[in-house]
Amino acid sequence: MDQGLDFESVVARFYAPLYQFAFSLTHVEADACDLTQQTFYIWGTKGHQLREPAKVKTWLFTTMHRQFLESRRRQTRFPHDELESVEHALPVITPQAVRQLDIAQVLETLGRVDEIYQSPVALFYLEDCSYKEIAEILEVPLGTVKSRISRGIGQLQRLLAEHPATRRAEK
Repeated sequence: MDQGLDFESVVARFYAPLYQFAFSLTHVEADACDLTQQTFYIWGTKGHQLREPAKVKTWLFTTMHRQFLESRRRQTRFPHDELESVEHALPVITPQAVRQLDIAQVLETLGRVDEIYQSPVALFYLEDCSYKEIAEILEVPLGTVKSRISRGIGQLQRLLAEHPATRRAEK
């Protein structure tokens, strides 16, 4: 295995972003820890099969997302059909209200967005993944990624506009 891809260096480099992604998916600290640990366990057993060391980030996030879906498959169905583009009239959030928000409120609110939109939004905005990387991680077409991010942000904005702290800030 490449020197830069030894187990310890991969864990050191990717633990925090993987845990953050896991938490955005599960919304429960213990579940996020378990999902992160499971991802690194799989890396430890199968990571040597990775042919392109530059794709370790994509491999880890893809593995984590697959594990998450597997754990939720019985609870929720995730359709992988192309979503139609729909223009939404988004509520206006004033700059003053945005300044009142903190990351905890945004993450809590992201947890209330439909599950199918949470992963693409979290990968794009929290993990700085490109549309192409997200499509590979979630194993959906590029157009689906763009549509899900758009719809997810729409829901997030509506939910944030309804958040009590946001409404107080607008008064």
